[in-house]
Amino acid sequence: MDITAALPTFVITLREGVEAALVVGIVLAYLRKAGQERLNTWVYAGIAAGITASIAVGLIFNGVLLALGQSNQPYAPVIKPLLEGILGVGAIVLLTWMLVWMTQQARSLKGELEGAVSVALQKTDAGWGIFGLILIAVLREGFETVVFISAQFQQGWLPVAGAIAGLLGATGIGFLLFRLGVKINLRQFFQGMGVLLLLIVSGLVIGALRHFNGAVMALAQVDPQFAALCPETRASCILGGQVWDLSQILPDRQFPGILLKSFFGYTQRLYWAQAIAYLAFLLTVGSIYFRSLGGKLSPAASPTSSPSTLSPPTSGSERSPIKN
Repeated sequence: MDITAALPTFVITLREGVEAALVVGIVLAYLRKAGQERLNTWVYAGIAAGITASIAVGLIFNGVLLALGQSNQPYAPVIKPLLEGILGVGAIVLLTWMLVWMTQQARSLKGELEGAVSVALQKTDAGWGIFGLILIAVLREGFETVVFISAQFQQGWLPVAGAIAGLLGATGIGFLLFRLGVKINLRQFFQGMGVLLLLIVSGLVIGALRHFNGAVMALAQVDPQFAALCPETRASCILGGQVWDLSQILPDRQFPGILLKSFFGYTQRLYWAQAIAYLAFLLTVGSIYFRSLGGKLSPAASPTSSPSTLSPPTSGSERSPIKN
């Protein structure tokens, strides 16, 4: 069985799952430090609610795509690739925002979370405050992953299997950090995963344009008045001329082409609009991301606020599970 379609969702779910695990671990550690462990059940309830809501959103998205694929309505062949293209753009926006925002905010994450928990503990409905904090954190990461999986759903259920494996991996890392006190250099982890995520998201640009081109092609076939947009002799309606055709040399449905397609958006037939958009996105977002890696601490941030220096208490002692 070819598992390459599961690898990108594994990477994304692992990275986002670790972010969610950090939030959960910081909150649980602060509650323990404050002697409020009775509120731990609200944390676990928030996790369950966030995962359940994310799954529900995913089922809705994928149910709509399946229904359109099986529909006999005349414009269903147009709407399905158009919706897939829109989901692709949504995944690009959300994952890009997550990549850049998390890198910029990582240094102040611990302090901001502890401040939010401290405020919640001062209220009579502290449990609901903790529940909402965890729910939003898990749902944010889960929604980004669900949109990406929906954009990749044409590859079958393997992306879902990859997401489950990534979630289990993130849970394991969270357990190692906050239960066993194992030291992990999270800074290097997030930097390495960030570069890989940048390449994966750049590949989504090529796929999204392919879907939009497919929608225009279907529209030209369904409605004769749009036939001029896409002559039968052309495989590209809105993508311009062809850059390469490597279908005989490196097909994207066979190894190693399918691996390159899953991770980096490789396509055996590349057109100019795809090539230009890919390079523009990679260079623009890549430059922003790498500049953020070398950014200075903001005035509101402190050295102890970085995920690479988290110090949740374990077994009654102040011991850092993160390797600097």
